[in-house]
Parts: sequence; structure tokens; C-alpha cells
Amino acid sequence: MKDLRDILHKVALVQVHGNTNLTVKDLQLDSRKVQAGSVFIAVPGVQVDGHTFIEKAIGLGAAAIICEKLPEKLHDAVTYVEVRNSHEATGVMAHNFYDEPSAKLQLVGVTGTNGKTTIATLLFNLFTELGYKAGLISTVQNKIGTEVIPATHTTPDAIQLNALLSEMVENGCSHAFMECSSHAIDQRRIAGLHFKGALFSNITHDHLDYHKTFDNYIKAKKAFFDGLSSDAFALSNIDDKHGTVMLQNTRAGKHYYGLKNMAEFKGKILENNLTGLTMLVGQTEVSFGLIGTFNAYNLLAVYGAATLLGESSDEVLRILSMIKGAEGRFDYVISPSQIIAIVDYAHTPDALENVLSTISQLRNNGGQVISVVGCGGDRDRTKRPEMAAAAAALSDRVILTSDNPRSEDPAAIIREMETGLDSAGRKKTISIVDRREAIKTAISLADSGDIVLVAGKGHEKYQEIKGVRSHFDDKEVLQEMFDLLEK
Repeated sequence: MKDLRDILHKVALVQVHGNTNLTVKDLQLDSRKVQAGSVFIAVPGVQVDGHTFIEKAIGLGAAAIICEKLPEKLHDAVTYVEVRNSHEATGVMAHNFYDEPSAKLQLVGVTGTNGKTTIATLLFNLFTELGYKAGLISTVQNKIGTEVIPATHTTPDAIQLNALLSEMVENGCSHAFMECSSHAIDQRRIAGLHFKGALFSNITHDHLDYHKTFDNYIKAKKAFFDGLSSDAFALSNIDDKHGTVMLQNTRAGKHYYGLKNMAEFKGKILENNLTGLTMLVGQTEVSFGLIGTFNAYNLLAVYGAATLLGESSDEVLRILSMIKGAEGRFDYVISPSQIIAIVDYAHTPDALENVLSTISQLRNNGGQVISVVGCGGDRDRTKRPEMAAAAAALSDRVILTSDNPRSEDPAAIIREMETGLDSAGRKKTISIVDRREAIKTAISLADSGDIVLVAGKGHEKYQEIKGVRSHFDDKEVLQEMFDLLEK
């Protein structure tokens, strides 16, 4: 229970009708969850406008309404607060309602097109090994110490997010590491939070179904750094062409990492094979269990962030050399007949190119690369031809298949992917709508020493078709196919 006046602290108000000297029970964005004493926040959404549910919320007992536009009918017993931006107000109010939990944590956010999950997970694992109790908010899972909490979005809504951070504080966490998606930044889900640090991995074309233009996508990412305070650090990939742009207007301390250009946290790859990476980090040679150039960048980002958080660089490198990355990120299994199968979440053209380039560097004795690739339905359609083109350019054989088609026709998605193929690409590509059959076919085409990449779903344990989610685990299916081969 909190006083409404305290919850409204630092919220950009336009006008207030009614009494703010009242105690409220909770904050709700979903009118169906409103009860007596709730504050209902009406937020304009992509598909639904919360303002249309104000009367319903009042009928269920809402004590106060937060909105961007006052309704024509005002109830005497209800307090109405008009704000400039309901999304922004939600974040600030939630932070106040839960007693500013981010200010009691060393909170670090990670943004970028690729690498967010791996970086956040590595930071969580690193700080756990360093002896801290930490929290994790990621695409794969949320964690409070050893307790696992299933993740439903890359970044939860502002109320859920602050409740989760509050729970971390109550459970003794000193650090928290979270992915910050472009949607979450643009929708102000992280408004009101105090970040100790922010990391930028890279940016390539993605989510244009939401942002409409690549420029808008860049601005959404950049807004995260623009909003940092002067006592925070901002750590960016200097080798990405937008790496310095991200930090142009930040008040935070500016720091960079990279493999190619001069940077505070500089690395050099000495060896890169299926047993892992050997790198020169600064002047120290270290071997890591992670594989690939993209993971070299992820490791440098984690090393830099941990150092900026005050940890010993030698101890950080020692622990990083022993820990693994996130599930479904270059996750591989090897059959008894030495077929190597790799599962990766790569679902953008750039991520797919990175994974396939890494595979090209790792393969021995001229083994072929067979890629199984799909694209999600109800998402950015512009990348579909690019995904197929990237797969064909860097693979010996390609099987186009379903990812999570959601409400779309999976065959239609594949046809859109096929438009990205030139004549050479079409000759090496087949299309199989059923994902299980596509994986089975890829394994049947493979011989000893070949590498099969199954891309797009990574850690996901489901496939969504026409609104129905069914169990589906790429790694599990691969293991099943390997078992069948040995019978």
C-alpha cells in the first residue's frame, strides 16, 4: 500500500482532478486485473488503447486513473491524473511504488541487435562465481540467485520489472544484469530505473516491423545511453560503425571495447576452433570455452563491464575462462559418427552471417555446411529474403523451413525467403515446411565431419503455429535424429 502523492513523484503531470491524498493497493496496466484500490494506467498500445478500458477499470474499483487524455465523463469518487506520456509515467510510478529498487542494486543493462542474452548471462554467471548474489533478466530466463523465473518478454513491462527488481533486493542481491530491447526502450519500460552501467553490442537490421525505419531503430537504442546519469558508465563496441554514435550524447563515462580499433578493453584472437577461443586480452593470454569471433566481442564486453564495476581484471579473466555462455547460443552436439550439429538463436541476417562465418573458420577437411533456417511470422518481413541469401552464401546446402509462423502461413513465409536467392542459391536450397522433417533431412544429408546448423529458435522449447504453442526443442530433435542414425 502506497500514498498516491508519493507514487507520482517525478511524473510529468498535465493536470489532476480529485484527491491525491489517498492510499492505493497496486498499479495495473490490464483493466481485467483491477480491484478495489487499484491505480489503472491507460497506455496507448500498438494494437489496443488502454483509454478505452477506463470505465471498465472504474467499475472494478479503480481508485485512480492515469491517462494521457481525460475521459469526457468524470466520476467524483475517482482521482484522474493526466500525464504527458503514460508509458513514461508507468515506469516512474512503478519505481516509486516498489521503493526505487534499482537504486539499491548495481544494475547493468545490455542492448544491441545480437549478443544481449550471452553478455547478460555471462555477467550473471561471472558475478555469481565472484561470490555475489545477483539477478538476471533475459530472453531465456529470469533469475534471482539460484531461483529461476520463466521469461515471457526480453524486458518485462515496467510494473513487472520493478516488482522483479524489488524481489531481488529483498532476497539480498547486490547486482542485476538485464537485456534492454529496443521495444522496451521505446515503450519506456525502463523509465525511472537507475543504471550503474549500460553496454552496446552491435546494431543491424531487425524489428523494422515495429520501428518502421532503421534510423528509428538506432534512435531507440541510443535513447538508452542518452538517459544515463553522470555516475554511470557506458561501454560500447568501437568496431561497430554505430558504436561511437551510441555514446555521443550520454552523460555517463564513455568506454570502448574491440578487436580491430584502439580501445580501452582491447582483444586479439590467437586461436579459434571447436575447443574454444584463445585470446590476448590487453597483455594477458587467456583460453575461453566459448567459440567464434562474435563471442570474442561478448567476452570483451563482459570483461570491460566487470572491470568498470570494480572487479580484479585477473580474477575476472580466470573465471571467464571456465564458464559457459547462454543456452541456444552456438550450442552444439556431436553424433557418434562425428556429425556436428549446432543450435543457435540467430534470427537476423547479421547474426546468421556471424554464426556461419565462424563455422567456416572451424570446419576441417572440407566438410560441408548444411543450414536449416526459418523466419518468424508476424515479425519484420524485410529480413526474410536477406536471411535466405545469407544462408545460401555461406552454406553448401540450405533447407528453408518454419520457425514460429504464428498467425501466418508458413509456406508463404518461405516463399518470401526464397525471393532473396539468386540462381546459384536456388540450386543448393530446398524448402520443407515441417521443421522436424527439415532437421531430419539435414541430418540424412550429412556425413562424418559435416556441420549442420539449425538456426532461429535457439533456447526456445516451443513452436507457435496458428496461435497454438506445441513443445519443440531443436537440440532435442537433433539428438533424436542422431539416436535414430545409430540404430
